Parts: sequence; C-alpha cells; structure tokens
Amino acid sequence: MNLPLSFDVQSSMSLGRKLQHMSWGLIILITMVACVGFTALYSAGGGSFEPWASRQMARFGVGMIGLLIVALIDIRLWYRFAYAIYAIGLILLIIVEIMGKIGMGAQRWIDLGFIQLQPSEFMKIAVILALARYFHAATIEDMRRIFFLIPPALMILTPVGLVMVQPDLGTGGMILMAGTAMVFMAGAPVWMFVLGIGGGAAAIPVVMMFLHDYQRKRIETFLDPESDPMGAGYHIIQSKIALGSAGIEGKGFLNGSQAHLDFLPEKQTDFIFTLWAEEWGLMGGLFLLTLFGLIFAYCAGIALRCRHGFGRMLAFGLMVNFSLYALINTAMVMGLLPVVGIPSPLVSYGGTAMLSLLMGFGLIISCNIHRDSKLPRMT
Repeated sequence: MNLPLSFDVQSSMSLGRKLQHMSWGLIILITMVACVGFTALYSAGGGSFEPWASRQMARFGVGMIGLLIVALIDIRLWYRFAYAIYAIGLILLIIVEIMGKIGMGAQRWIDLGFIQLQPSEFMKIAVILALARYFHAATIEDMRRIFFLIPPALMILTPVGLVMVQPDLGTGGMILMAGTAMVFMAGAPVWMFVLGIGGGAAAIPVVMMFLHDYQRKRIETFLDPESDPMGAGYHIIQSKIALGSAGIEGKGFLNGSQAHLDFLPEKQTDFIFTLWAEEWGLMGGLFLLTLFGLIFAYCAGIALRCRHGFGRMLAFGLMVNFSLYALINTAMVMGLLPVVGIPSPLVSYGGTAMLSLLMGFGLIISCNIHRDSKLPRMT
C-alpha cells in the first residue's frame, strides 16, 4: 500500500542496488571541497593540524558515515517523517531561546558537552523537507489559491522569526530565501513574488529599527568600510587587502601575510575563503568556486531526474541551500554583501554547519537512489 504512513516493504530496493545507484561522483566532489578546507585549516593553524584541521577531519568522517546512512534510507520514510522533523526543529529553536548558550553576543547554541549544537543550521534542512512534502502533489490550480500558500508561508516565517531573535540575520535570511525559491519552483504566480519584494522593500525602515547596534553597524560599514577602519570595517578591509595582494598564483602555501600575521580575523571560519585565495591566488579561488559549481550542477541533475514531486522539490531546495552558503560567503568576503556570519560550505571550521550540509547531501543522494519510487499523492 502507498499510504502516507506506510509503504510496501517488498518494493524496497536491496542494499546492493542502492549502492549501485549511489552518487559517487557527488561524494568525490564533496570530499575534494572538504580537503580544500582541511588544507586551509592546517594553514590557519600555522602549519599544524591543531587546533582546527584535525577536529574538522574527524567531524567530516562522522558526517560522511551519516551521509551514507541518510542516503540509504528509503525516500518514503523521509516523506513520512518530514513534518515531524520540522516540528522537532521548531522545538529545538524554542529550547535555544529559553536556555541556549550565549556566545559572541548571540544565543544560538545548545551545549551537549561533546558539541555545540546550533539548531538553526538543521532547521534549514527541516524547512526544506516540510515544504517538499507539502508541495509534492500540488497542482497549478493549487498554487494559484492564496489559502493554499498560507501554510507554507507560516512554515517559512515561523523559524525565520525564531532565528532572527537569537539574533542571526544571516541564517534567518537563508531560510527565507531557500523557502521562497521552493515556493517559486512549485509554481506560485510571479505577481506574488513582486508583491512580496515590494512589501519587503517597504518594510526595510521598520526592520532597521529593530536591528541590534552591531547589525546596523555592519550594514553601514558594508556601504562604507572606510568609515570605521579599525572597528566594524576592519574585517572586510583586511579581507580585500588579502585578496587583492594574492595575484594570479597567490603567495604560496603557509605564506599568506594577512592571515599569518593575524591581520585577517576569523580566518578559520567566516574568512577562510580569503585565507585560501591569498595563498593560492586567483587560480586557487576559481578552483574552489568551480568545485562549488560542479556540485550545484550535479544536484540540479538529480532534481531533474526525480519522477516524484517530493524528490524534485527536496533536491532543488537543498541545492539552493548549499548554493546560498557558497554565494553569500564568497560575496561577503569580497565586500559585495554585509558580513553576516555565513560559513563557506564544507571549508569553514564548524561542526553543526558541516553535519547539516552532509545530511542535506545525503538526502539529495537518497532522492537519486529512489528517484523512481512511488509516493502517495496526498500531503
């Protein structure tokens, strides 16, 4: 039976067949990007695996095991529990608000002892899962009904609101953009997006009133970094110096002056792309961006091959989520966007972001393995 809460076990694929359909090319690309991260973190540690590279490698190993497990799970189980996973994500965000750990002026983490869990990172995946299930069987007629679009709007805006109060403007914006992209992909009329963009633009003055002082300062220094060269504008000024002085081939491995003389702040997290590009130059930066582009293309191909709406929407949403990491971080370190704390995917140091990204790739690969599965038509 193909019911929302059950499926025919006899129709499930064997483990051997699943392994044959595993997206090994995507796994190789992911590993290559992670190796760029290990190399950069080794350099950030001054030519040592401590304190960042060794931990990142261990997390990647655990994450890859998780990726394989997630990929092998039947896609119909992810469909079945999509809303439950979303609900758990909301509960974790509420727990953060009540008793979360405060760090760097924000309350975003739950201290589990062995890891600082950031639920907002996993919420990105949970929102995409829930929206993919909701839009799985949506028709063009459904997408033209305003009342049909109210539930997905609430699915997006509720976690965005909870994340914004932490405060985490960057992550909240990513959830909003990925969710909006999925609504567009599902077939919502263009006039709704035009109206939404107009409303958002009109609300900017109101939003500015509720921003924290440091968030407002980031926007001001984005427009004019030289207005506070030793304060809020320091990060981006040093990043531009490092990028501009690298040249075509870079300054050489372990020879990045801005990074190793400690002019470049947050070199292991937000500005790790800058560290990499300073040492490996324009060619090294383009190499990493090319890997990002190949991953994007691979995920897009998986989304297009899926024969069920849930898999198409899920793979598409997760592809957008990964792309936002890459685009925002790269634009951020180049001064094209305000510094909002978005890491470079699989490259920046950080446990929760890496694990959530690898879980997302596992779901994309599951979409590929089970692309011909039959899912229920009801949401």
